[in-house]
Amino acid sequence: MLLAFNKPYGVLCQFTDRSTPPRPTLADYIREPGVYAAGRLDADSEGLLLLTDDGDLAHRLTDPRHKQEKTYWVQVEGVVDDTALQALRRGVMLNDGPTLPARAERLDKPALWPRDPPVRFRKNVPDAWIALTLREGRNRQVRRMTAAVGLPTLRLVRVRIGEHSLDGLQPGQSRAIATAAARPALAKRPGAAAPPHHRRSPR
Repeated sequence: MLLAFNKPYGVLCQFTDRSTPPRPTLADYIREPGVYAAGRLDADSEGLLLLTDDGDLAHRLTDPRHKQEKTYWVQVEGVVDDTALQALRRGVMLNDGPTLPARAERLDKPALWPRDPPVRFRKNVPDAWIALTLREGRNRQVRRMTAAVGLPTLRLVRVRIGEHSLDGLQPGQSRAIATAAARPALAKRPGAAAPPHHRRSPR
């Protein structure tokens, strides 16, 4: 089984939480038994998360050797100039080493759902959007990359993992993907189009 899930802001990428009071988790949205997150998405990030009950498939989705590209729409504070974009494309130096080259483009403000809670802006400070595609997944990498070029991240939404995309899923919604289709696509056809899927609302 493979599920595409649009993780809302503030939801942990796990099914339990021992905090007091407990924070929202995947268990509040996912009812299918035996699945777990293939990869992670920070609590303060939103967007596409894949879940599966297939260990081999999870390995293919998360192993860096398979180079599953991940695309993020990033709202940043400041003006996105060509110097910042070129630095992101070449790779920037972080405290755990240089990043791999990435694809980075200016993005018109996307038509996204309102975030809850809303993004906090500073008066008289401009903001902008970037589409950033990575082939690696370090801890809080996108935020650290934009900060390294002087553009603090305000909002972060993952919209694609490999050939799988949000494709209209709203926060809290999930969609089943046939693993029979996912396996050969991951192994042999990294650029192929995703098969049609049935959309399901959270229960």
